[in-house]
Order: sequence, then C-alpha cells, then structure tokens
Amino acid sequence: MAIIRSNEFISPGICKMTVAFTGAVLPGQFFMLRAWDKDPLLSRPISVHDYEAGKLTFLYQVVGKGTEILSCLKAQSEVILQGPLGNGFPQIVGDLCVVGGGIGIAPLYYFVKDYKKKNPQGNCRVYLGFRDSSYCVESFNAIADEVNLNIGGMITDQLKVASNEVVVTCGPEVMMKSVAKATPAENLVYVSMEARMACGIGACLGCTCATKYGNKKVCKDGPVFLSDEVFYV
Repeated sequence: MAIIRSNEFISPGICKMTVAFTGAVLPGQFFMLRAWDKDPLLSRPISVHDYEAGKLTFLYQVVGKGTEILSCLKAQSEVILQGPLGNGFPQIVGDLCVVGGGIGIAPLYYFVKDYKKKNPQGNCRVYLGFRDSSYCVESFNAIADEVNLNIGGMITDQLKVASNEVVVTCGPEVMMKSVAKATPAENLVYVSMEARMACGIGACLGCTCATKYGNKKVCKDGPVFLSDEVFYV
C-alpha cells in the first residue's frame, strides 16, 4: 500500500500520479497498480515514469475502467503497488538515440535521466511522436541533448540514427518495428514491449510473446528485449 502525493491530468486522457515509495527501482521496470477490491478483476501494469528517493511517479493513459478508477484517486488516498517488476533497460555506454510514441514515452524519461547522470559526457538524442497533443516535452528538453517532436505524423520520418548510437524505443508496435527497420543493421535496438498482464510475475502466461528463441513472458523476461529477438520475421 502506498500513499498518493499527487494525481492529476496533464493532457486529455493522460494522468501523472506520484506516490510515496522507498526501494530500488530500475529504469524500464513497472508496477501492478490497483485501488479496488474485485471489480475489475486484474491490477493494471504501469511503467515507472520517474523515481527519486521517496517519490515514485507513474504516467498513464485512461483507457478503461481500471485506469479510470486510478485517475479519480486524490492526494493522501491509498493505492496498492506490486513491484518493481520486469528487467528494465540495459546500462548504456556511448551515445544514445531514444524514440517514444504516445504514452510509450512514459518509461523513457527516467531512463534518459539515469543515463545522463551516469554518462554526463554521453550524447542523448530524443524523438517524441504524438497523435494529437504533446506532453512532457519540456521535461525531456531539460535532460536530453536534443529533442525532436512530431505531432500528427510519423516520428520515424524524422529519424536519423548515427552508426555509434544505441537505440531505445517504446510505443506502438508498428512504430517500434519502423524504428528498428530505419536503424543501421550494426546498431543495437532495444524495445520496451506492452502486453495485457494478469499477474506481473510470469506465473499466468497471459503476456507470452513469440521470440526467435521461443515463447517468452513480457512481464518477467521483459518488458525490454532486443528488437531482433521479437521482430525476427
């Protein structure tokens, strides 16, 4: 159980929740959240948007009953947290290119912030794509070396990956496939996958995805994979 510090809409359909939390949290990990008893049955998997000592932030899209309930919670109310879960992003040495689409930008902020803290001389270029209105762009501007924005189009139309960059992307699967395709074959591309989850710990097999090494569980083996592992066809 965690106490909510703040929970507010920052854009139409997009909420940011901050809760009190202490413990180790890696960029790219997620939590299972719930604030109800039996209906809906399942908790909701939400990635970590930011973390500082004692303060954990989630950025989420209101798309159904569970997230609607979460969006109505007020400061000082309680939310049930299970986590952190998943493997998170790898430690990157060298230059970085980050591509986020829509709510897929959520886990990328903490990742970029952590990267710049550990690699102050490393160059980080960020591409952010949105269907309608943008959000959190100012936050990325404050930590990245370069931020490219696209609203209403395809962010991959602007994408130019240097041969020395590691690419990290999160967003719609079709976008991530386009990012991988637009990246030179010798570059590493990491993708953060989304999936419907029931347990979050790999027990129920509800988030199984096919990889070139056999079926894997997004919640336990991921959510971060190398692109050629999951986009292998």
